[in-house]
Amino acid sequence: MPGKKASKGPDAKAGSEKTATIGKRTPPTPADIEIMLKRAKKPSEDAMVLHPFYKGKIEISLKCPVRTFKDFAIWYTPGVAQPCLDIKAHPETVYDHTNKANSIAVVSDGTRVLGLGDIGPEAAMPVMEGKALLFKYLGGVDAVPICLGTKDPEAIIETVKLLQPSFGGINLEDISQPKCFYILERLRKEATIPVWHDDQQGTATITLAGVMNALKVVGKSKKDATIVMVGAGAANVCIGNLLQAWGIVPRNMMYVDSKGLLGPHRKDIEQKASNFKEKWVVCTTTNGEGRQGDLSVAMRGADLVVACSTPGPGVIKKEWVRSMATDAIVMACANPVPEIWPWEAEEAGARIIATGRSDFPNQINNSLGFPGIFRGTLDVMASTITDEMCIAAAGELAILAEEQGLSETHIVPNMDDWEVFPREAAAVGMKAISQGIARRKDLTRDALLEMAKVRIKRARDMTKDLMANKEFIPKAPV
Repeated sequence: MPGKKASKGPDAKAGSEKTATIGKRTPPTPADIEIMLKRAKKPSEDAMVLHPFYKGKIEISLKCPVRTFKDFAIWYTPGVAQPCLDIKAHPETVYDHTNKANSIAVVSDGTRVLGLGDIGPEAAMPVMEGKALLFKYLGGVDAVPICLGTKDPEAIIETVKLLQPSFGGINLEDISQPKCFYILERLRKEATIPVWHDDQQGTATITLAGVMNALKVVGKSKKDATIVMVGAGAANVCIGNLLQAWGIVPRNMMYVDSKGLLGPHRKDIEQKASNFKEKWVVCTTTNGEGRQGDLSVAMRGADLVVACSTPGPGVIKKEWVRSMATDAIVMACANPVPEIWPWEAEEAGARIIATGRSDFPNQINNSLGFPGIFRGTLDVMASTITDEMCIAAAGELAILAEEQGLSETHIVPNMDDWEVFPREAAAVGMKAISQGIARRKDLTRDALLEMAKVRIKRARDMTKDLMANKEFIPKAPV
């Protein structure tokens, strides 16, 4: 259906790329598939040239002027003593005198990095720097990568708590399960600043936005929809929890891991329930029909499949998609190759297909979420990030996509849509205020929207200016 066009931001043309029509309506040729596979490998090839060329992706720059060397007396000693004393007397003024209100730490132990597994904290640094880049460019948030030389969950929790005086929030990243659940649960209770795990909450937020609109397109109710979750790791467990918080009925959900359907019959999980309690909760609250077997059994008659599992193709088979309900929805989000190619899912009868890739329609990507969500969280100085704030973010993403025009190939906005991040920030900030967890309670939605726009535009304009002066950011060699 027609909808209004998205407003263009300061760099709407920069880096935008249309998604491929391959995989929707037109089955690809073998040559097309080869092109797509090469395209999937190209970023890795370029990364091996550009990372050593730039020696990293972020650096610290000044935000105050140095007019003469006399200014050092203001920014450092003796002048700086007065702000220090003001903070000592009034601790909340740390948000006025320092950059704490706009800075977060990206914390990882390197035990579950992308699809690479436990590669260690040093090897995780390029990912955490990349996360910091996205935080800055998309959300105007200053993020510092902190990769820890420990795998001990108690040490990670204690370290994060010790970092609280210096940061306005913490983004946990690429921490293996089951400890990632425990670490997040503890820190959400014990920390005084917001702590978020993007692999759980970020993935869940964007997936929820896609589910909201996909069900709307096919005309199905969240109370009646049957959903199969392919994979029972941190991402899908949190996705399922957020879907249930939104209104999906738990008994209408089924989880499948490498050993088959989850349910009370899974004694192997019950025996490890002390360590995998989240997974055992899934066993005891979902799969209301008591199905047993593999993924083929779970998918029979299902309305929606959400896959965050092993890269494909072939993880989800065409015949299993054929067994789904009419107007089926398939979200195959593994990277770089989805669990089933989109054209295969469509040939098998799926009406809506989403992936994690940018070269197909309906990209389910965390980057649509965390920059705007943290922007709104920091702007109201919220003490935590609640499920309700995530649902508010997902709802705003869904509304924006609907305004642009919902269809089978457009259920979520694109990352280069300028409106995404400030609108998300405003929705999150207003929800935090309504929940009574914001330090700044006097802000309106319009004020939050304008604040976010200013911050994000500043970050993007700074990058453009630095690129224009090639001494600061040299032209890329590839």
